[in-house]
Amino acid sequence: MQYLIRLLGRKAIGLVANIGELVILFVKALKCMRYFHQDRVLYNDQLYRLGVKALPLVSIIAVFAGAVAGWQGAYQLEDTLPPRFFGQIVAIGILSEMGPVLTALVLAGRNGSSIGAEIATMKVTEQIDALEVMAINPIRHLVAPRIVAMIIMLPLLVVVADIIALFTAALIGDLFFNISVRMFFNSFQSVFVFTEDVLPSLMKALTFGVSIGLVSCWVGLKATRGASGVGRAAIQAFVFSATIILINDYAVATIVF
Repeated sequence: MQYLIRLLGRKAIGLVANIGELVILFVKALKCMRYFHQDRVLYNDQLYRLGVKALPLVSIIAVFAGAVAGWQGAYQLEDTLPPRFFGQIVAIGILSEMGPVLTALVLAGRNGSSIGAEIATMKVTEQIDALEVMAINPIRHLVAPRIVAMIIMLPLLVVVADIIALFTAALIGDLFFNISVRMFFNSFQSVFVFTEDVLPSLMKALTFGVSIGLVSCWVGLKATRGASGVGRAAIQAFVFSATIILINDYAVATIVF
């Protein structure tokens, strides 16, 4: 029993220490963001790599997510509610949960693992030490651009994913359940409120972007033990980011709704 208590105590202390390290890293990155104009080439490169190049993957995922949402929504409502409720239920589900959470999880796997592995490689090969020797701040040149890129691009990708998923769900209802696209969007429009349907989704996307960028960079900077450390960093970047995404999703939903 004492061993279990000591183990839990060590884990709790380690968790608090890790949270403290994340907060310190985020504060340092915020201070470095004042050089945005001077380092705009670095920021533009990360915006392209982490955002624009992720668009095809996000679009494909959104098509199938919208198709599943449309099919399941229409199937479940077919014998219980009139067709005019189809658009309301499916669209709100896509905007509030499926769009932001699924997009964030996809980017946690694509971008989070990439960021973690890239920075971990630089760490174990002493490239970061070389930057510090040359008086180049690694937080300014490596961490801040990646966090800013995720903060900017994730909400934009969520908007794209939501639009694609909504149109796909509407097409599924039209093609297979005789619920016209016009009826779908008229149904959704009748209950649509920007501050209740879109704004919470964007708030979630913003917190998800911060989480993925910050956690992935932090994991990469802590990497050790050569090639195995790089692989471990890539895995941890995704696992930790996905966990924090789900925690943030619950927290934002609780606060907003």
